[in-house]
Order: sequence, then structure tokens, then C-alpha cells
Amino acid sequence: MRALLVLACMVAVVLAADKYNSKYDNFNVDTLIENDRLLKAYINCFLDKGRCTAEGSEFKKALPEAVETTCSKCSDKQKGNIRKFIKVIQDKHPKQWDELVKKNDPTGEHRDKFEKFIQGS
Repeated sequence: MRALLVLACMVAVVLAADKYNSKYDNFNVDTLIENDRLLKAYINCFLDKGRCTAEGSEFKKALPEAVETTCSKCSDKQKGNIRKFIKVIQDKHPKQWDELVKKNDPTGEHRDKFEKFIQGS
């Protein structure tokens, strides 16, 4: 019985590692996208053109993998936040969006699949 409990704990740890940290599920993306100065600061962080907040650094690290896997490690809440965030960048800052795409998917291999993800398809 004890061995079963240990095995169950190990499986839980492995499954948890397959997702991004849930502490960012409650990140207030609306505050970010409604403040253009803050939004530009995050964009500059992601493009290595400015300083990063602690959250920005974490997001920046995960960005290439999220693009490549169409956010397979994201929770549903994180997926919704990412979709909302990216749509605002695409609308308000298309030039920077193109730079982000080139930086995180230089060959364009994942662009169509990621764009479908952003649109919710």
C-alpha cells in the first residue's frame, strides 16, 4: 500500500511538470493590455530591448516552447490570457508582433499552427 502511495505521488509530480506554473493563472492580463506603457515594456522585454519584471522573465523563458507546442503546457486560463495578450499586440503593435514572431519562430515553421491557436481554432 505504501509503495502505491509513493507511486501515485511520483505520477502527480511528473504530471505537474507537464504544465507551466499555475501561479500565473491569476496574472491580471487586463491591467497589462489596458496600460500601453506597461504593454510596451513587456514587448521590449520579450525582444531583449528592455528590462524585464520577474513575471516578464518567466514568460520570456517559456515563449519559444509555447510557440513551438502551441501552448501545450498552458492551463486553460493561461491560454486565454495569452490569446488576449497577443491579439492586443497584433492590433496595437503589429511591427513588434512581427519581430516577436521572427525571434521565437525564425523559420516560420510554427506560425500557422500558432495563429490558429491564437484565434481559438
